[in-house]
Amino acid sequence: MPITSPTKVAHVVYRTRRFDEMVRWYGTVFNARVQYSNPALAFLTFDDEHHRFAFANMAVFQPDGGAGEKQNSIGADHVGYTYPSLRALLENYEALREQGIRPYWCIHHGITASLYYADPDGNQMEFQVDCLESSHDASDFMAAMFAQNPLGVEFDPADWLARLRSGTPETELLDRQKHEPISLIRGVFAQFISAQ
Repeated sequence: MPITSPTKVAHVVYRTRRFDEMVRWYGTVFNARVQYSNPALAFLTFDDEHHRFAFANMAVFQPDGGAGEKQNSIGADHVGYTYPSLRALLENYEALREQGIRPYWCIHHGITASLYYADPDGNQMEFQVDCLESSHDASDFMAAMFAQNPLGVEFDPADWLARLRSGTPETELLDRQKHEPISLIRGVFAQFISAQ
């Protein structure tokens, strides 16, 4: 089965202890607007994408960090790549799985359905498909639902692919009907907050 390339680079997520300063700086430098923000997370965009940058406030997630902080706990967390359709994302999941490459986190964020991978050096990436028709719809979803569940709910990509192949419309899977259980954070970011 052929590997599918993403259609665009979507966003970068940063872990920071200078949360307000970073949000202001990226807002200024990129003329970006805040799509959603709470004390722990902020999502900014400068165009029609729902977010181009996200910031995780490590002072909230790992309050005892700082001077003795683990190497790499501050900086880029992951880069997001967008696929043209849920079918393309999941067919690529299967092609990668056949090569022994498996995601470590499969989560429906509400604004995206996402598969997170790590390369051999541990660099993390998110392969995603947008769930909503427009950036405006995504902004509305974030405003309405992120206070309740800013992470999302996990899903089984093999199950979703089987359902698509049996005729389930993509829109049925992309419309997040369940907002619980809230997923635990996975990947490198989880190592930092669990080491407290």
